[in-house]
Amino acid sequence: MVCQTVKAGVECVFMTKKGCSYNGGRCNPIIEKCEGCGKIVEFEGEKYCMMYPDPASKWAVGGCSAATHVKHAQTASIQKINPLKASKRMARK
Repeated sequence: MVCQTVKAGVECVFMTKKGCSYNGGRCNPIIEKCEGCGKIVEFEGEKYCMMYPDPASKWAVGGCSAATHVKHAQTASIQKINPLKASKRMARK
């Protein structure tokens, strides 16, 4: 349904016929760690996240998975080599 509390005119999964069903009845503004993200929208002078109603809880767990301003470190996939197979390969050469 369309939000009628904070983000007026925006589709919201927490909006019901009785009003906002999210904890507290409204979305929470962004925190300092969210600054610079591409998913921020300003409504009534406050900045809100378009993905999550409570951005502080996303950052408390270890980071926001939808943050566009944070570069996630890619883990290099190091392939383990079986020493027995490696020695057999070397013996064939």
